[in-house]
Amino acid sequence: MPDFPNIILFAIPFFILAMLLELYVTLKQNIKTYEPKDAFSSIAMGLGNVFIGFLSKALVLLALTWVYKFRIFTIPVTWWSFVLIFFADDFSYYWFHRISHECRLFWASHVVHHSSQKYNLSTALRQTWSGGFYTFIFWLWLPLLGFHPAMILLQMSISLLYQFWIHTETIDQMPKWFEAIFNTPSHHRVHHGSNPIYLDRNHAGILIIWDKMFGTFQPELKNEKVTYGLVKNINTFNPIKIAFLEWLYMFKDAFTGHKSFKDRLNYLFKPPGWKHDGSGKISNDLRREWLNNKPKSTR
Repeated sequence: MPDFPNIILFAIPFFILAMLLELYVTLKQNIKTYEPKDAFSSIAMGLGNVFIGFLSKALVLLALTWVYKFRIFTIPVTWWSFVLIFFADDFSYYWFHRISHECRLFWASHVVHHSSQKYNLSTALRQTWSGGFYTFIFWLWLPLLGFHPAMILLQMSISLLYQFWIHTETIDQMPKWFEAIFNTPSHHRVHHGSNPIYLDRNHAGILIIWDKMFGTFQPELKNEKVTYGLVKNINTFNPIKIAFLEWLYMFKDAFTGHKSFKDRLNYLFKPPGWKHDGSGKISNDLRREWLNNKPKSTR
C-alpha cells in the first residue's frame, strides 16, 4: 500500500497562522468577522472531528479496501491516475455535498458545518462528528473502478485542504477565469447563505463546473448580502448540541406522533423542512417565494 502522509495533520499549523492573519486583517479594517465563542465552538468541532476521524477513517479504509478486491480495473499509482482521481473525487464530492442538502439523513451530519452565523476561516474547521461513518458511500465507486484506497484518501484530504481558504470574507473576487472554473470565497459564501436565493447552491469542492453543469450554480449578488447560518438557527455554542441536535430533531420527527410508515421514512430521506402534513417548506419553496416577491430589477 502506498505510504502517503496525513496532510491534514501537517496543515494544522498553517490553519492556525491563517486564522491569526485573517483576524489581524479584519480587526485592522474594523470588520467584526470573528466572535470568540463562535470561533472556539468551530475549533472544538474541528478537534473533535480529528479525534473521531481516527475511528471513522479506519472504517472508511476498511470499506474502500474491501471494495477494491472486486475492482474492474487496476489503475496504477502514477501521474495520470492522479489527474483522473482529481476529477473523479471532485465529482463524488459534488454529489455527496448536494445530497447532504437534499436528504435529511445526510443533512443531520452536514448541518454542523452550516450552523455558524459567522463566516471566517475558523468556520472551515466546524466539521461533523458523525458524517465520517457513513458519507464515504459516495466514494465506493472509485475503488470498484480500480483506484487504490490510499490514493482516494489522499485526494479526499487534498479537497478538504483546498476548501479551507475559501471560508473568508477578506477576499472579494478572484480573477474571472478562476471564478469560472474553481470554487472561490465568493461562490462558497453563497453556499453558506440562508437567504432563499442562496439555499442549496454551489456544492462544489474544488471545481465549480459541476454546479454549472447540473443547475445548482448561483453567483453572489451585489444587492443581496449573504446572511450566514441556517433557516432556523440553533443559537448555541455547545459543541455537543451542535454535533447532535439535528439528529435528535430528525428522530423525533420520524418516530413520534401518529404517522404512516412511509411518512416516517420520508422524515429521513426527504429534504430538510419537509413535513408530512404539508406545512413545511423546503429550500425550493422558499426560493420560489423569494423570486415571486422580489422586484425583477433587484434579482
